[in-house]
Amino acid sequence: MNEDLLKKHITNFWDTEITPTLIDYIKIPNKSPSFDPDWEEHGHMEKVLKLAVAWTEKNKPKGSELIVKKSPNRTPLIMLDIPGTTEGNILMYGHLDKQPEMEGWEDGLGPWTPVLKDEKLYGRGGADDGYALFASVASVNALKEQNISHPRILVLIEFSEESGSPDLPHYMELCSELIGTPDLVVCLDSGAGDYKRFWTTTSLRGLIGLKMKVEVLEEGIHSGGASGHVPSSFRIARSLLSKIEDEKTGEVLVEELHTDIPDYRVKETEKLVTILGDELVKEFPWKDKMKPSTEDIAEGVLRRTWKPALSIVGSDGLPATANAGNVLRPYTTLQLSMRIPPMVDPQKGVDAIKRVLEKNIPYNATIELDFEEAAEGWNAPETEKWLIDAIEKASNSYFKQMPGSIGEGGTIPFMAMLGEQFPKAQFVITGVLGPKSNAHGPNEFLHIPFAKKLTCCISSILADYK
Repeated sequence: MNEDLLKKHITNFWDTEITPTLIDYIKIPNKSPSFDPDWEEHGHMEKVLKLAVAWTEKNKPKGSELIVKKSPNRTPLIMLDIPGTTEGNILMYGHLDKQPEMEGWEDGLGPWTPVLKDEKLYGRGGADDGYALFASVASVNALKEQNISHPRILVLIEFSEESGSPDLPHYMELCSELIGTPDLVVCLDSGAGDYKRFWTTTSLRGLIGLKMKVEVLEEGIHSGGASGHVPSSFRIARSLLSKIEDEKTGEVLVEELHTDIPDYRVKETEKLVTILGDELVKEFPWKDKMKPSTEDIAEGVLRRTWKPALSIVGSDGLPATANAGNVLRPYTTLQLSMRIPPMVDPQKGVDAIKRVLEKNIPYNATIELDFEEAAEGWNAPETEKWLIDAIEKASNSYFKQMPGSIGEGGTIPFMAMLGEQFPKAQFVITGVLGPKSNAHGPNEFLHIPFAKKLTCCISSILADYK
């Protein structure tokens, strides 16, 4: 393979075909169904689907077939079936639904306002991970240009990942014959430790989401006449949270949510620290003199990749401060996001949380727990030598650096599904979400020079498939 020609082809393709399309894509507020229950009525998903289909029909490799599945009351699915010239079956994955807006965007930036600045494309969904379809096609076309043999490749793009992929099992069953048995899975929905090398993700945490509603009154009443006698719903909610999390340390107290961290993952984390050092701390937008939960960087990485952690990501029943009267409120609802380590059974975790929260409820308050469908974490199987060599070759060729590997604290439900369904498959889980790219938060950006090199690496790995 002529590496210079490959790099030139992919760079030009990004500039002329991918970046302009991502700019159009970012403008569409295609929020995942969990954040837009009326997504069908609003039509944003249909608009993105049409954009993706039109672009793919224009740019798909010769001889490939574009397939769109749309089952009733479900988000759509796109598959691009690219026939191979050698034995093997490769599955490439991404998604086109988005997280909600989030507050805190810098002046001049916004979730649906694409801005190209300092070779970074700002806006919701470009990096997480709208680019995946387009980069996948680019990586294959670059091989076709040089007549390089490759196995059959199926590009699969879903539209409900940010909601936990609730529609994906249906399509996996519906399209099982078409999907076949992948030998290699390439996922472009993950992160990077820096922008200097090719990164692979070796583990992902799972997720248990739930709404916890605490009710104490039928209606709100004057706090002057009731507070002290009527227990606060917020105080009760706070005490319930203390049953599952130590508020002083952040340690999760539910035993079923922990796992024994494999020694090789601990050593991998220690190696990561030798590569990135305190950049693993500096990547966060700390406020003033705020400090991390631990000064031990390796321990900090393990806490966000291999240990459970609770976040309160939303609330109901709490008025905005500008409209907060002196009222003892009738209820407090908190949206809980519990990240769980790989190898933890999510259903056992749900059962354990439910048992702990419903036991000995203070003052006999009314508690309502509404669990979302839990997502399982994922731990990569041992990587075969050919793939290790291919990854090292790709990173050295296009980044001039050895590759890195990293555990991620986020969740990609599809990986757990595939890992269970295809235990013999090899995985390349990678992505463009490097430092400060801020997926799900304000100022999300796609680092375009990095994305171009990553696309080159994917082409190289596909060409070296054995």
